[in-house]
Amino acid sequence: MIASQHISPGMTIALDGKVYRVESAIKVTVPKGTPFIKAKIKNLLTEETVEKSFKLQQTLEEVSLAERRLEFLYPEKPGYLFLDIDNFEQVLIPANILSDKVNYLKEGIEVKAMSYGDAILSIELPQFLELMVVKIEEASGASAAGATKVAVLETGAKVHVPMFIETGDIIKVDVFANEYVQRV
Repeated sequence: MIASQHISPGMTIALDGKVYRVESAIKVTVPKGTPFIKAKIKNLLTEETVEKSFKLQQTLEEVSLAERRLEFLYPEKPGYLFLDIDNFEQVLIPANILSDKVNYLKEGIEVKAMSYGDAILSIELPQFLELMVVKIEEASGASAAGATKVAVLETGAKVHVPMFIETGDIIKVDVFANEYVQRV
């Protein structure tokens, strides 16, 4: 347990049976009244951010999340099947936990998963992936120097690439920024 005035950004807390990450926390003092802690917290399951006020000295449950290494196997309705690298158990992660990260899931890719108990709350992809271009869409850009075209990758993701990239090329992509880095 932790007192509300000791919460800080990055901490994970449990409230009403849900797990939240503290995004920001400040002490608010008012001329006539008691001071309180105003925090912005993010639900790790739904990704929804809310503002919450806590009384000073209010006790909160600090939660420690377990980090697991998972390897992506394949899509399995209603989610995606992963293999826990440490204990070789299969883990089904619902699609809503992965959100737009599914655009970069490729068989054999290793991810970090944050879990609380048996529930997977989030996954983190590697920052850079090497993926094959399977289709080239329309070109865009006003000048020849800045012209780009949209490449559809083997995972289904779409990124803007330079004009010299062709179907079949393998490119390095920054997954966090959803950007082309270089041709491999």
